[in-house]
Amino acid sequence: MKIVTVLGARPQFVKAAVVSREICKTNSIIEKIVHTGQHYDRNMSALFFEELSIPQPAYHLGIGSGTHGQQTGRMLEEIERVLMQESPDCVLLYGDTNSTVAGALAAAKMNIPIAHVEAGPRLKNTRNPEEINRMMADHLSDLLFTPSARATQNLQNEGISEDKLFFVGDVMYDATLYYAALSEQKSTVMDQLSLNGQDFVLTTVHRQENTDDVDRFKLIVRALSDLGQNIPVVWPVHPRSKKALCSLGLWEKLEKAITLIEPIGFWDMLKLEKEAKLVVTDSGGVQKEAYYLGTPAMVLWHETAWPELVEKGWNTLVNSEDLPNLIEKIGYELSRSKTKIESPYGDGSAGKQIVSVLDEIMEIDTHVKKHPTVTPIA
Repeated sequence: MKIVTVLGARPQFVKAAVVSREICKTNSIIEKIVHTGQHYDRNMSALFFEELSIPQPAYHLGIGSGTHGQQTGRMLEEIERVLMQESPDCVLLYGDTNSTVAGALAAAKMNIPIAHVEAGPRLKNTRNPEEINRMMADHLSDLLFTPSARATQNLQNEGISEDKLFFVGDVMYDATLYYAALSEQKSTVMDQLSLNGQDFVLTTVHRQENTDDVDRFKLIVRALSDLGQNIPVVWPVHPRSKKALCSLGLWEKLEKAITLIEPIGFWDMLKLEKEAKLVVTDSGGVQKEAYYLGTPAMVLWHETAWPELVEKGWNTLVNSEDLPNLIEKIGYELSRSKTKIESPYGDGSAGKQIVSVLDEIMEIDTHVKKHPTVTPIA
């Protein structure tokens, strides 16, 4: 069986590493990886392939940045070209990026079976681009691998047939368990940043809803700057955030108050997430990784695709009305202790379960469709 895996953003590289490692243990699956180039900076892309020992992409599309329509359209065209050449038995997708939805559309139009990992999380907000991507990919997919019972229920509520749904848990849980041990051996980031023995706050801010809203972004930056007067703050800066900081003339002032660094590899990121006293982030992946490593997170948005962590009191949402008092809220979170909650995201064996299902279902071919010869539209 041949699988084409479509990836484009660093969270997807981490998830794919889990499944690709299990695929390599089989003799029945050949995987061809397509890297769309959605994340094209070396620290956002190539470094992750190296650290995570992911097989190098068979195709690197080099799409780069652009508007949602431009980026998705270019990806759709190039992914279709790859699928016509490879004629795979299945297209494997991850998460909720433009790469995900482009891969889903290309495969669906060619009648190629689609498997979607991390299916089912919902914000109930279709103004969110990732929500649109996630929903489209889910409803086009033939095999949906869910990270939580709630995600499974979301899909059932949307009318997706139960025989397509497989609750396997969160592949990020697998990844964190596996790579946290390696990060202890290989990461030197604590020494590099002179953080050993210190309490510190780790932050990441990259959502368009935060970086492109000038007033909102300034409130976040001001709070982080003020926080840096009391406790070290480390911010690995996403290219979008760096552009926003520089365009608003905030970079130099913020650089004097907190530690701004380039995007870092997964080992270093896991180490910082583990050692931080608190994580302040708008990243869906980072808030979960922090939980797996025992660190509470404040989520810089009014909603999350991982509500279980908020409902159980581990993570805290920061609504728009909370932003003017963000520094006080961070101070409160730093002052209180929390008891780790039981994982709602499986037992850390998601990758193994996914490959087992793919191997079995694709072999007997009872749940998925066969793809015909593709011919151009006249």
